[in-house]
Amino acid sequence: MVWADLDDDMPDGDSLKRAFWTVAQKAGISKSDFDAVVFVFAKDRIENWIEFLETGQTDESKEGERVKYPKQASDAAKKLADRCRTNADGAMLPSSLAWSCQNWRVLCDRMA
Repeated sequence: MVWADLDDDMPDGDSLKRAFWTVAQKAGISKSDFDAVVFVFAKDRIENWIEFLETGQTDESKEGERVKYPKQASDAAKKLADRCRTNADGAMLPSSLAWSCQNWRVLCDRMA
């Protein structure tokens, strides 16, 4: 599993995944091994996801407010797992969160 932020240098998760693949190929990693990796990419910062999961809205073009309490992150992680598992409000998710949920579901399908 690879976690990363998409900052100004990458427009979306697919672009960053392609950049990882370029480096992986040079390191001799096979396509099948690479495809077994789950990529979780937040646009700018994961705090935007937490803000969205707490309030139902966020602006991924701006950095979300820093998390002040560990419970905020753990509560948001539980909500995120529920949303990804059930695909709840898939169209309503911020784009980077929807992209990462899709990757998580692919992993679940492979494990079934």
